Amino acid sequence: MKEITIGKLFGVWCLLMLSFPVAAFWIRDDFAPGSQLQATLKLALVLGLVAAASLGFTYVLALRWSLPTKRFEEFISAIPTQEIDLPVDGPAELNSLSRAMKAMAKRVRHVVEQANEELARRETILACMAEGVLAVDKDLRVIFCNDAFTRAFGTRNPTVPGLSLYELVREPLLQQILGRVLNTGSPETDRFQLPSAAGRWFEARALSFGSAARQGAIIVLLDITDIQRQEQVRKDFVADVSHELRTPLTAIRGYAETLLDGALDDAEHSRQFLQVIQSHAIRLNNIASDLLVLSELDSDLAPAVDPQKIAIPEVIRSAVETVSQAASERAVTVDATGAQSCWVIGYRHRLEQVVINLLDNAVKFNRPEGKVSIDCEPLPDSQVRISVADTGLGIPIEDTKRIFERFYRVDKARSRPAGGTGLGLPIVKEVLSRMGGTITVESQLGRGSRFTVVLPAQIASPETLSPRNGRA
Repeated sequence: MKEITIGKLFGVWCLLMLSFPVAAFWIRDDFAPGSQLQATLKLALVLGLVAAASLGFTYVLALRWSLPTKRFEEFISAIPTQEIDLPVDGPAELNSLSRAMKAMAKRVRHVVEQANEELARRETILACMAEGVLAVDKDLRVIFCNDAFTRAFGTRNPTVPGLSLYELVREPLLQQILGRVLNTGSPETDRFQLPSAAGRWFEARALSFGSAARQGAIIVLLDITDIQRQEQVRKDFVADVSHELRTPLTAIRGYAETLLDGALDDAEHSRQFLQVIQSHAIRLNNIASDLLVLSELDSDLAPAVDPQKIAIPEVIRSAVETVSQAASERAVTVDATGAQSCWVIGYRHRLEQVVINLLDNAVKFNRPEGKVSIDCEPLPDSQVRISVADTGLGIPIEDTKRIFERFYRVDKARSRPAGGTGLGLPIVKEVLSRMGGTITVESQLGRGSRFTVVLPAQIASPETLSPRNGRA
């Protein structure tokens, strides 16, 4: 390109230099004495022609260069959002530049497209993450936060760029951990409860990024509220099991030691001691059996048999026969005449567990010569209702919300002699939740209680009853 331009300029210079000898040859006869005016006019004419030719050449050259140069400016300004065509009919020097700029623009657009695609991919990944992600700069101003973070703290998204962290979330713990990361540059991991996030528990990991001039920090919050709750439930469950087992074991050990110390020869009291030991042994067996049932329900193991069509009146008759002896001992009447013909799809032994537990509680905690009524009826919205009512002492209203908790008993002094383990109603609730059913209780002190079970009368397919699908 440089060589072509120099060649053109050298050619013009040669033409100008050649014009001077030609002009001198043309006016040499006019330099005679008395012809100076004519010679001067001819010389001015020659110089004017040369100047006009030079100006014309300069104008044409500038015009040919200015138009492509303007197109180059438009082309560069449009990169990378638009693509403007460059001329190929201009000076040869600019044609090679045009090709180079086209190639450069193509590479720039490719790089920008890759960057935009990568940015979109990262934003999509961050938006789909269940963990809350927050990025701030060195001044604790928000750079980015995803939907999970805004949902956890009830803030709006997208966040205004440059918003301070305190304006987004008024949570001192987040400011402290991000501030330490920015100051030390070392990653931090912590577990804490955040009041501004409805008291939920989070496991946080924070680390810094960027250079010293453009330093920032990012924190990832994993919601572990359910895990924390499960850990607490597990701890409470172990404590409750230990407490429930300790009472009968202590009684059995105490009476056994008493018998070994000489009471075995006391015919009047030895039989009474052995009956107490037997009663507590039965209680231990009941606790172990109920724990096995709960363990089986919690394990979500698939049953060995397929769901079947169950006639509820048959289940009720079988459950009444099971509790008939205990009812006779307490002079409690069990009335099942109100059971209508209705069916559900499920597992019969599980449904029998529900009905037996409800009847057993109604008999155990009833008044002498009391009455228990059980009935079932189809509902118009493809559901079945099973109701168990008793004439017992009733349940205090403050306890009705907790009776389905494991090991919770309304009256522990009354429950232990009756053989209650505090696991019957939790088993009922677990079984019904896996069958898609619900249970409610209505009770009045001194008048008795009524437990109402509602189950779907028909289920789409046997697969929906699998524990893996939330059924049992």
